[in-house]
Amino acid sequence: MISRVLAVLLLALSLPLAACATKPMTDAQRADQLVGAAEVTYLKFKASQDQPMDRFRQLLPHAQGILILPGVVKGGFVIAAEGGSGVLLAKDASGQWGSPAFYFLAAGSVGLQAGAQLGDAILLVFSQDAVKSIIDHQGKLGADLGLIIGTVGAGVEASTTTNVGADVIVFTQGIGAFAGGSLEAAALIKRNDLNQAFYGQALSPTDIVLGGHGQNPTADKLRAALDGQ
Repeated sequence: MISRVLAVLLLALSLPLAACATKPMTDAQRADQLVGAAEVTYLKFKASQDQPMDRFRQLLPHAQGILILPGVVKGGFVIAAEGGSGVLLAKDASGQWGSPAFYFLAAGSVGLQAGAQLGDAILLVFSQDAVKSIIDHQGKLGADLGLIIGTVGAGVEASTTTNVGADVIVFTQGIGAFAGGSLEAAALIKRNDLNQAFYGQALSPTDIVLGGHGQNPTADKLRAALDGQ
């Protein structure tokens, strides 16, 4: 199912590019662009005056990890494909945010739906154990990882009671109820290609996020924004 969703998403994302005569981006350029987009998305969420983002600002200091997904795509007819690339970061022992590892989020569903939507999503992760579970067990966010997922955002009631005890809370902008129950079945897939291109060596998410290995100054602005500098 994941391979089918990836195929649909890649086709949808490639259509605008096919009309352009520009030289294709390298993986390193794509990784740099994604880190920059993640910073913009984070700052937009933090500055937003929408009511659900009040909850985002309240919970942000308690997060031990964060997955930022700029430009998540949802689209299709009958069979819907959802997903997008993003970056996962976690706090180190001193409470500072570390370097990003690259991931792809993919989900699929069947139903009477049409059209396409584009928006952003940020997942706040509230324990180091939950961060480790995401990294160690590539798979479905809810079932495979044993995590409780809460949702706040467009099309989702911003209720604090429904999110009590959640390991991960999803915040969305511009994509309606994308982050509802469908994310319980969404799979996080490691982007080893972008990790290697960004750091110039073969590093796993464990090496990057938990081990503190891999440095790239392109991520400094994102880390500084997360640290509130």
